[in-house]
Amino acid sequence: MKVIRSLLPIASLTLLPALSACGEAPEERAPLSEEALAAVTADAGAPTEELARETDDLFLLDGLGETRALVVMQGGKIAAERYAPGYGPDTRFVSWSMAKTVSAIMIGMLVADGRLRLDESAPVEMWQRPGDPRGEITLRQLLQMRSGLRHTEAGDPPYESSEVRMLFLDGRDDMARWAKEQPLEAEPGSQFEYSSNTSVILADIAARVLTESEEPEARRRAVADFLEARLFGPLGMDSMVPEFDASGTLIGGSLIHGTARDWAKLGEFLRRKGTAPGGEQLVPSRWVEAMVTSSPRSPHYGFQTWLNRPFDDPEAEHPLFPDRAPHSMFALIGHMGQYVIVSPQQRLTVVRLGHSNREQRIAMLQQLADVMELYPVR
Repeated sequence: MKVIRSLLPIASLTLLPALSACGEAPEERAPLSEEALAAVTADAGAPTEELARETDDLFLLDGLGETRALVVMQGGKIAAERYAPGYGPDTRFVSWSMAKTVSAIMIGMLVADGRLRLDESAPVEMWQRPGDPRGEITLRQLLQMRSGLRHTEAGDPPYESSEVRMLFLDGRDDMARWAKEQPLEAEPGSQFEYSSNTSVILADIAARVLTESEEPEARRRAVADFLEARLFGPLGMDSMVPEFDASGTLIGGSLIHGTARDWAKLGEFLRRKGTAPGGEQLVPSRWVEAMVTSSPRSPHYGFQTWLNRPFDDPEAEHPLFPDRAPHSMFALIGHMGQYVIVSPQQRLTVVRLGHSNREQRIAMLQQLADVMELYPVR
């Protein structure tokens, strides 16, 4: 297995005397395959063979899980693109939690339209009853995952988690209602707790702004048409298929399907601070800036978006790699290893889709860092 790049300077200094004494040459790698070289385009923006090698390793190295799709975009152009057998440019991949960032963009458009208020009580009717402490929850707190609601993302056993109950058990037919009915377990705004339930509440809020109808089909149509007209269509994201529950609520924390190229287009849209390729401002740049600003309760999370900010505790496990990439980098992250990573200072968007468990994801992220380190920070 390849040594993590951040350890190479120390390792190299340690080995130099021994190599000089015995005259051993560094280990040679096998020649690159035609497939590996073909994955790199003429607009790579990095040395062809080095980029081919690093992207090849994502697909071939043991211990990283299964990479099914990779798209590297630099300066708005595809630098590398590759798929595992059985997948291709037309394959729609499930977002899992990458959908949360789409929900945040939709909310941002409605705030910009003057139809929602960021720092007022979230417009959830059942929370507005006299004496209900949930009425203190603001839209900003929902976006930053600090509502205080009793939403437990992971449970042991799994069926006790709020996410599983909402998606597959007693909440599945009306996910937003189930999520909204949960009581507070902390003062609103006081602590960070990652929650797919919260993202469904946001999707429901958007639906209720877009239509007064309670009919599931009307709710589905209102949200799907809005996303198509205001986001997917202008960006040319033709493959996108959002999923809705039986009540017509977008499953805005988990289930939007799209090709790797279309997920890359979304990353590029955020890198350009909310503009379409032709320059049209689809969401205010200040909203994208808010999305990538740390929450008061979590340095690594903004508005439904993961950030590459360092932790105070250097031993804490980080969802990205702040020691190897600019702290301005941010990401959409989905269950089992779905990533859209955006690094504005490198003019870079990297999409990796596949299947990796926790330990494999830790190693795989270091390999993604190897790819990204081929591009200078400006």
